[in-house]
Amino acid sequence: MGLSLEEYRDLIDLSPFPRPEPFRNEAEKTDACDVLLKFLLRERGTIAAFSAGYEKKRALVRDYMNERFTLPVPPDLLELQDRLFWTETLERGIVDVASLPGKKNNIALWEGDITRLNADAIVNAANSRLLGCFIPGHNCIDNVIHSFAGMQLRRDCGRIMAQQGVPEEAGEAKITRAYNLPSRYVLHTVGPMIGREVSEEQRGALHSCYISCLDLAAEMGLCSVAFCCISTGVFNFPHAQAAEIAVGAVMTWKVHHPEKEIKVIFNTFLPEDTKLYENVLKYI
Repeated sequence: MGLSLEEYRDLIDLSPFPRPEPFRNEAEKTDACDVLLKFLLRERGTIAAFSAGYEKKRALVRDYMNERFTLPVPPDLLELQDRLFWTETLERGIVDVASLPGKKNNIALWEGDITRLNADAIVNAANSRLLGCFIPGHNCIDNVIHSFAGMQLRRDCGRIMAQQGVPEEAGEAKITRAYNLPSRYVLHTVGPMIGREVSEEQRGALHSCYISCLDLAAEMGLCSVAFCCISTGVFNFPHAQAAEIAVGAVMTWKVHHPEKEIKVIFNTFLPEDTKLYENVLKYI
């Protein structure tokens, strides 16, 4: 059994993260990349000079951040990172979850990039180490969320996991700040990894992912949660079954907690998943 919120909330800061002043132009963003690259390269014991443009430099910053462990970062570097990442968040465009048309039971469906949603919390499909994806530039949601939030996210997860001392079990969840994402928090949950067939135990674990996230959201007094399609990527859970379990779990939780008016957004990225959720949501 993993740590409860009360057992780790003193390890990390869960107060609202202050929004930094965004950069005004690409020149300022490029200068920030140069400083970050210099730090990240020195940390790796490497010295290099880059004549590349902003996009290439920014990609290298992401790659090196993906690979680094939970080492200390000077406050001035974090301040620079936060200004750069928040500027990019604004450039991607923030989607207000209050504007998403709700279906019955305060449930909405939205297709797009979950890192654009300003829900109180977005859900990250994590692995059992809970430290994010270390593959440079990987397109899994775990990597994307950590890459856009900032280095503090891995640091917080590392503190939690060091205290816990064992890998996170499938079906459990932890909460951290979202840092430079538009959401306030990230709910990290580990879904089951599927081989050839799906067992009842794995169905139960996926069901528990949604319940655990909503329990944490309620404990934190949150009003909206955006769920990704947990376990349907590299963890290989069949998409149709996952959609049925997700909607069923959320509805079960809402029936047992009628006093909690949490808006749930099912976030899809693929049109095929959107159609699956549309079909399942017809019956709620």
